[in-house]
Amino acid sequence: MTKLSININKIATLRNSRGGNMPCLTDVAMDVQRFGGEGITIHPRPDQRHIRFQDVYDLKPLITTEYNIEGYPSEAFIQMVLDVQPTQVTLVPDPPGVLTSNAGWDTLKHSGFLKEVVERFHTAGIRTSLFVSPELSLVEGAASTGAHRIELYTEAYAMHFPSNSEKAIQPYRDAALLAQELGLGLNAGHDLNLQNLNYFYRNTPGLLEVSIGHALICDALYLGLENTIQLYLRQLKS
Repeated sequence: MTKLSININKIATLRNSRGGNMPCLTDVAMDVQRFGGEGITIHPRPDQRHIRFQDVYDLKPLITTEYNIEGYPSEAFIQMVLDVQPTQVTLVPDPPGVLTSNAGWDTLKHSGFLKEVVERFHTAGIRTSLFVSPELSLVEGAASTGAHRIELYTEAYAMHFPSNSEKAIQPYRDAALLAQELGLGLNAGHDLNLQNLNYFYRNTPGLLEVSIGHALICDALYLGLENTIQLYLRQLKS
């Protein structure tokens, strides 16, 4: 079964645009779970432009499904994750000022650094995933770090899906099969939506989890949050 983890960064962006606490991030997190969401994903960035550091702590006691914290493994981020003890930490190579995650790790170039960080999280009993592009050498590099999982960066798939779905999925299928051979669990995320999610799900072997935020929240503006979550869940069951 492939789980749907819902990224609530955009809820925090809306809240921060006016100050105050509307919409309430913790209320939304609880509603997401009540409406069927199988995990909560957040990505605290150094400038706190959406998720604030305090949010990371406030959400912890409210999450009854899975708690996934994404981010660049600076010392401050590592300590925050160790303090909070989420279900999963997803490491991304974002520089501080990037608008959104736009690349996966070069797991060969940064192998030594990633091994050290992964080991710190493993010692604390936190499942660790590395954000990577669907390149076979990078999947192999991820396995060598000791990470439990990889999260495939799906922007390229989403971009090419409308014109050639089979060509768009092929690198991801190949990466998924290699991940299985190497004993890596498989997650995916970035630009997945109601149009392209089901095809990705049906053609990516061993897919354990997708993390979706921007498209899902946009759809919820028209369709309502509960209905939208149910629509996304259906894409992962047929």
